[in-house]
Amino acid sequence: YTKQAIKNSFLKLLNERPLSQVTVKAIVEDCGINRNTFYYYYCDVYALIRELMEVRAQQLITDDQEDLNWIEITREVTSFFRTHRRTVYHLFHSSQRDLLEDHIYDVTYACTESLVRRTAAGLSVSEADLRAVTLFFTSSLLGMISRWLRFGMKDDAEQLGERTGVLLEGTLRRMLERACGTGRDA
Repeated sequence: YTKQAIKNSFLKLLNERPLSQVTVKAIVEDCGINRNTFYYYYCDVYALIRELMEVRAQQLITDDQEDLNWIEITREVTSFFRTHRRTVYHLFHSSQRDLLEDHIYDVTYACTESLVRRTAAGLSVSEADLRAVTLFFTSSLLGMISRWLRFGMKDDAEQLGERTGVLLEGTLRRMLERACGTGRDA
């Protein structure tokens, strides 16, 4: 209960102000605990941020991903950002931007890897090629998401993801077929 209260206060405050103004003092005052209680759970605000990101990433990674396609991956990755727009904006424009970028990478890679492995079912593709294809598609998606974040989340990421999904239809399977030598262009 106390950890959740700390997290809720942090997210509430981060929605209201930049990260540089969200202090341990502000968090404990907002949720009505003392500093020692905060430090019992977290060594600093950045440890709290890391835990929030890790928990959210784990939720997305462990959720049933059997139906994920490019459109769904884009929605999964951007849904939290859309819901917590100001919070993400404050994190993205802070000195802790790397935490947010690491989170985005972890979630995107896990979702993309699931799609790549499902698409490779029945093909004898090496682990190295599976990783290369996963990294290629992860990097493409991350580039679009990074640009979307950098420009204030104004473009409709779902429309972009949907259009990209249409353009990429069949590309992943063809790449994997080429990797195992069964594709036409192998």
